[in-house]
Amino acid sequence: MIDPPNFDDLTKRFIEALPPGVRQFQVEMEKNLHAALQATFAKLDLVTREEFEVQQGVLTRTRAKVDALEKQVAELEGKATGGKRRKVADKAAEPDSGDSPSH
Repeated sequence: MIDPPNFDDLTKRFIEALPPGVRQFQVEMEKNLHAALQATFAKLDLVTREEFEVQQGVLTRTRAKVDALEKQVAELEGKATGGKRRKVADKAAEPDSGDSPSH
């Protein structure tokens, strides 16, 4: 929700714009306007700046973890692929012991 001081400031500016004859109802109007603004903003499903910043921090930490995990997976895939290539290369380099003719 939006901070109450922001509602109060908005309400006061609205009341100050009214003609002097209407100002006698200022207290009642401030209460009604304050309630109406709160109800309107509540329908908008807004979050406070603090809540937003907390979620932004969570998202930043999550993004860093995902990046680290992606790097780790890439390294593991590289090792797995490199290991298979080495085994194939080693087998090709070994002399064929059973099929070669004897002299």
